[in-house]
Amino acid sequence: ERAAAAGVDTIICVGTDVTTSSQAVMYASDKPTVWASIGLHPHDAKLGNDAFTALAQLLPNKNIVAIGECGLDYFYNHSDKKDQFAALENQMQLAQDNTLPMIFHVREAFDDFWPIYDNFSRLKGVVHSFTDTTTQLDKALNRDLYIGLNGIMTFTKDQKQLAAAKAVPLERLLLETDAPFLTPKPLRGKINEPKNVSITAEFLAQLRGEELSTLAAAT
Repeated sequence: ERAAAAGVDTIICVGTDVTTSSQAVMYASDKPTVWASIGLHPHDAKLGNDAFTALAQLLPNKNIVAIGECGLDYFYNHSDKKDQFAALENQMQLAQDNTLPMIFHVREAFDDFWPIYDNFSRLKGVVHSFTDTTTQLDKALNRDLYIGLNGIMTFTKDQKQLAAAKAVPLERLLLETDAPFLTPKPLRGKINEPKNVSITAEFLAQLRGEELSTLAAAT
């Protein structure tokens, strides 16, 4: 209700393991403006084959619109790289088999991510929570991927991140919250929620020199 009041009328509830993926599917089942994504986050990649099997059993479900959040995370390394590779490849195969786009989480790991991605048939999807440079942005755009920006943009001091945010073509830009994390300014310290994507939209419109209505319509 708060999201709708803020003008946010379509939400993807994102799973990061078997439990939250199942919850996302259930949550979306009786809400016409909410959809689900199912995935195994790289932090939980060590859960292995049992998790992949359980995720696959959630398909087909009409409320599922993407596979992820999944990918590679070398910032925390909560799972071994070998397990992260296996989890990513399994989920990319699942997406390919079911003709679904993907939500990719890639943190300090693009050098390993691109060769894995290129082994598949040009999977569609979004690089979520993008905070890298225009070099990696160009590599993503050359592969026809979308770029997801969130509340980080409202408080980052990294000019290279802001430069990349300005360089994303409007037709390739997606907005996200990453709720309950990454709450935008001026609400830092509070739990994030979908309505706050409107704050990020306002910030990005000003940063990029665009009308808010134009950015909102495109995203």
